[in-house]
Amino acid sequence: MAMSKKQATKLTLFALTWPIFIEIMLHMLMGNADTLMLSQYNDNAVAAVGVSNQLMSVIIVMFGFVATGTTVLIAQYKGAGDDTHANRIAVVSIILNIIFGLLLSIALLVFGEQILLAMNLPIELMDQALIYLQIVGGFAFVQALIMTISAIIKSHGFTKDAMYVTLGMNVFNVIGNYILIFGAFGAPELGVTGVAISTAVSRGIGTLWMLFLLYKRVQGTLSWTFLKTSFPKQEVRDLLKIGIPSAGEHLAYNTSQVVITYFIASMGTVALTTRVYTLNIIMFAFLFAIAIGQGTQILVGYLIGERRHKEAYQRCLKSLWIGMSVSTFVASMFYVFGDTIFAIFTDNNEIIQLGSLLLLLTIILEPGRAFNLIVINSLRAAGDVRYPVYIGILSMWGVAVTLSYTAGIVFGLGLIGVWIAQIADEWLRGLLMLRRWRSKKWVNMAFVNHKTEEIDEGERKAN
Repeated sequence: MAMSKKQATKLTLFALTWPIFIEIMLHMLMGNADTLMLSQYNDNAVAAVGVSNQLMSVIIVMFGFVATGTTVLIAQYKGAGDDTHANRIAVVSIILNIIFGLLLSIALLVFGEQILLAMNLPIELMDQALIYLQIVGGFAFVQALIMTISAIIKSHGFTKDAMYVTLGMNVFNVIGNYILIFGAFGAPELGVTGVAISTAVSRGIGTLWMLFLLYKRVQGTLSWTFLKTSFPKQEVRDLLKIGIPSAGEHLAYNTSQVVITYFIASMGTVALTTRVYTLNIIMFAFLFAIAIGQGTQILVGYLIGERRHKEAYQRCLKSLWIGMSVSTFVASMFYVFGDTIFAIFTDNNEIIQLGSLLLLLTIILEPGRAFNLIVINSLRAAGDVRYPVYIGILSMWGVAVTLSYTAGIVFGLGLIGVWIAQIADEWLRGLLMLRRWRSKKWVNMAFVNHKTEEIDEGERKAN
């Protein structure tokens, strides 16, 4: 059953965040399992899948803009006690993301090779990267559905559900990888193709599980009949009003990363492989900030819906310092044990030495990243969705991309120069986001207050 307003006010950051933390960690482990198991196959396979996943991250952003709007709107409506609009948002978001998912899946199937060629991918990686992209990308609509349903369920407070589904997907993925990469139990030895098939199948199973949980958790409140009478113009408009700017920010980041990957590709396969391994390791350093940011977004959304702006303001700042502290500590531990961790993936000393230097720089990078992961989510939850986009595009492209090329290629610093550029970008954006939050310009930007007033007025007239 859906959560009542009274229950919503009792939500805590810890209760929301720990399942989200484990869910995201499991998602990361899913990618790390692919990388680790492929590393036993060959390093070229790792680099090929890493580049393809860079493209997939851009596609996932396109699904994420609906999911982000869903999370913010449902949280605000639930906080305001408006279940009718919260449930309409859930229905419309599912339909929108299925449409987007199918369109993007078709695009990857048709234009996958042209996209990889445009990224300056080394020719020895092309065949493996294309196979992975077409199989996983061809089923991208499945990921769209998972993200949307997960956003709906988590916005109702059931964050554990998404965690359990992700755990199940990991189990299926690892088993599938083992069987299909190495040809266990008499199966064909498929390498990268096996990883792609395993990923697609495990996501398909996860989608079916999510649909069951959606029916179980909100079956009495979701209604599809209102779509028969009129086009849900208001719901679509509100979703896009939040989602498009939010997607613009994420898209700017991911496309800038694609361009940076293009720069790194010109540095050679060793540089590409080192980056893939390093990113797989440091993902766990900012995992805490991601989880805290998502949990804070839900809480701030509820508080904004209840018009408790002072509590919302303090909630963001408390979450920020927690996220910065934990992320920095974890990044430091990864640097201390960096050589040992890299040795799990590869025995190439050049990759290990370069990766260890990147881990040292990551200690500076992660506090800046925490600003963006936590404060931007809070601004978005409060309805302030445009400012992060404007600043993000200027910084990601004006600082991260420009400085990556200048320091990495022009001055010959390679991946070290790229990491320096990332540090400058994250810290600049982060400090500007904190300044925006402290200005409190977001106080009157909520999406639901006027509708709640209309409902309350209607109820008063009826009584």
